[in-house]
Amino acid sequence: MTQAVKRTPLHPEHLRLGGKMVPFAGFELPVHYPAGIHAEHHAVRTAAGLFDVSHMGEIEVSGRKAADRVQWLTVNDVALLEDGQVQYSMMCTESGGVVDDLLVCRMSDSRYLLVVNAVNRDTDLAWVRSQAHGFEVEVHDRSDQTALLALQGPASADILGRLSSIDPGTLRAFRFVRAQVAERRALISRTGYTGEDGFELYLETDDAIPVWNALLDAGSDLRILPCGLGARDTLRLEAGLPLHGAELDGGHSPLEAGLGWVVKLDRESFLGKDALVEQKKEGVDRKLVGIRLEKRGFPRSGYPVVSEGSEVGTVSSGTLSPTLEVGIAIAWVRARFGEVGTSLAIRIRDRDVPGRVVELPFYRRPGDRR
Repeated sequence: MTQAVKRTPLHPEHLRLGGKMVPFAGFELPVHYPAGIHAEHHAVRTAAGLFDVSHMGEIEVSGRKAADRVQWLTVNDVALLEDGQVQYSMMCTESGGVVDDLLVCRMSDSRYLLVVNAVNRDTDLAWVRSQAHGFEVEVHDRSDQTALLALQGPASADILGRLSSIDPGTLRAFRFVRAQVAERRALISRTGYTGEDGFELYLETDDAIPVWNALLDAGSDLRILPCGLGARDTLRLEAGLPLHGAELDGGHSPLEAGLGWVVKLDRESFLGKDALVEQKKEGVDRKLVGIRLEKRGFPRSGYPVVSEGSEVGTVSSGTLSPTLEVGIAIAWVRARFGEVGTSLAIRIRDRDVPGRVVELPFYRRPGDRR
């Protein structure tokens, strides 16, 4: 039996604004609005864009042993967190494969919110529950009661400040606070998935439309645009941010994906630690790299990566960068071809377009040192 496609609380607004709706992760979501993907992308890079990301999943873990369970489930170090702090992390299988990447929000020492990818909402919930079984914790799915908006871009703090009960400019990156936005209760987090400064707003579902419209009105003089899945993907790709199902999956480890900085191997045991320790010792035989083309071409997922005519890898994500105006790709290659500066090509319609392995991210916002 075919499962019904879900809709976020903002679905009526997407239709009203002319969003081109497509199925994604079991939801009907806008891929772009009438302005188009490039205009939305540039709005985020130069001003601000507003995304509906209410399809993401929110899992609450609470109880006396909540910190211990989240510590066991994730590869980063939860003990480093303070109340009101957010941590990027991953959940891994015993063999070191990635179950999902996620944000861990410490609400208190006995309550954590795990923000997971939309495509994995159900499987992640089942995974967390299976690992919490028999321990003094409760696991609750808050996804359907939560709307999530992402306000991203250099003007985002200005726009949010016009509606918020706090000065969002004082909120540090990867921190969150409870406040009023457009006279509605919100949890404001200084996080995002675009490579720009920005905020994510967790709301009650009934408050999603009023806050969405208030933000678009407040930012109209600063050229804010509503943005869809297309711009979200090109922005995150320029920023070198992985996508589960493309760069990350159960068949690849964080170490292979170049995300070893997330994995704290020097702490106590966690799911997948033994396998990752062994892999760290032995070294990886494949690597996730960034490739920047040196001639015009539009790389896409699944295209072969070649060296001197022989295939040595596969593109996991690719696009023609709207900001850099060159073809860029994230690709899995054999480890010996993964050093920065290595000449490689991407086979596009039977033509090998030359490129070079570059350090990620492809794009850094002005002022970033790295």
